[in-house]
Amino acid sequence: MNLHITGFFPKFVQIDYRMSTITITKLYSLLSNKLGKESAENLTTYIEEKIKEEVEDKTKTLATREDLSELKGDLRTAIASTKAELIKRMFIFWIGQVAATFGFILLYLNK
Repeated sequence: MNLHITGFFPKFVQIDYRMSTITITKLYSLLSNKLGKESAENLTTYIEEKIKEEVEDKTKTLATREDLSELKGDLRTAIASTKAELIKRMFIFWIGQVAATFGFILLYLNK
């Protein structure tokens, strides 16, 4: 149960995120023995607030099924309009190619 986290946590707080979890209550009891009740309460409150902020941030970026279905509809519309535009341009290109070929044939036959 030794995962050395540098930075925020003091050296005596060792949390292994792979093996088990530690509750805020257990963290408070561990810290209150080392730091005192007021410091432990402040630190656990700070950690709880940071966790809540992180969860709220992650929740804001999640897409719902309605969001995905709306995006899917918009994407289908964009693909359909792009496909129609491409077919129109291909038709214009091939008409130009036929006209150019016909012009070269007429030029060749007139000589």
